[in-house]
Amino acid sequence: MFRSSARRGAAVLLSAAALATLSACGAAPDQPAAGGDAKGKAQPATAASAADLGGMDALVAAAEKEGQLNVIALPPDWANYGEMLKAFQAKYPKIKVSSENPDAASADEIAAVKSRKGQKRAPDVLDLGIAFARSGADENLFAPYKVTAWDKIPGSQKDADGRWYNDYGGYVSIGCDAAKIPTCPQTFADLLKPEYKGKVALNGNPTKSGSAFGGVYAAALANKGSFADIQPGIDFFGQLRKSGNFIPVESTPATVEKGETPISIDWDYLNAGYAEQFKGKGVDWKTVVPADGVYAQFYSQAINKEAPNPAAARLWMEFLYSTQGQNIWLGGHARPVLLPSMTQDGTVDKDAVAKLPQVQGTPSFPASTELDKAKAALAEKWDKALS
Repeated sequence: MFRSSARRGAAVLLSAAALATLSACGAAPDQPAAGGDAKGKAQPATAASAADLGGMDALVAAAEKEGQLNVIALPPDWANYGEMLKAFQAKYPKIKVSSENPDAASADEIAAVKSRKGQKRAPDVLDLGIAFARSGADENLFAPYKVTAWDKIPGSQKDADGRWYNDYGGYVSIGCDAAKIPTCPQTFADLLKPEYKGKVALNGNPTKSGSAFGGVYAAALANKGSFADIQPGIDFFGQLRKSGNFIPVESTPATVEKGETPISIDWDYLNAGYAEQFKGKGVDWKTVVPADGVYAQFYSQAINKEAPNPAAARLWMEFLYSTQGQNIWLGGHARPVLLPSMTQDGTVDKDAVAKLPQVQGTPSFPASTELDKAKAALAEKWDKALS
């Protein structure tokens, strides 16, 4: 789905060590702090932590008073978002969750924030590919907010000011329907073989979709490219298109089930989910992380600076980064950002960890300047390469 590809960028993943409280001072008790009430507490729209509002109970009360949370681009079958939404609604039944355009891409989310500024139907929260999270922060679109688990999020996986922070991720993988493909490809190099003509797809357009963006980056690494040079990945897909192997169809659960995209380059947690989703439906979906293009990426969370429901937005973030929320990602075969700390303190779902797709080696990650360069190269050259 678009989201399953569209909404993602590039970042840091897997193992990282666990890397504030704010103190107010000097204000007279009968004068409100900036953006606060007469008792010196911040209002939801300016709260940079739950403590600013008086703690989690106060945050919950404020969110329930709003009674609404607007989310966008959250497909139920993406990284277990269906279960995440259901669990949040069950825990906070007084808050109605409005989920719009689940198959939208990261670029669509940013567009919605800009076009709906000041509207009640504007998205409160965003789930973005890291490239889009960084560019959105640069445009001052997000509200600074540090969740209770802030200190456990590795420093390399969050904005120092709390405008975005990584949440869950995985590896670029090749999914294949073994019921239709006699020998499934194991590497990017395999995808060029003539037996895969008309069978290879991406989960979106890499100029808009984080997962597709990751697929091109992985292909670049597999073809003597680097984080500073995504061109070999663009050239690879151009070659794949000219050979007839690559088809301009965005793979989704529907296209997988129908056999329209029997080979799909996508995140490993999505491909692994298809194996379970379509078991017994004539689909024998296999997933492999290609050894010649190991690329991992996290998706990032952010709060709309102009969120119509600012307390509910902050409560949603707290839920995502709670032990319950992080284990829900694991249930969808995604690797949560707090996996290292949860493994250490024993709160991780060990059965879910055991089901994660196997990967050899340790991934590295592009710098923000490299991401910007890659994004610009795709915008300029992708369509031309496939023409």
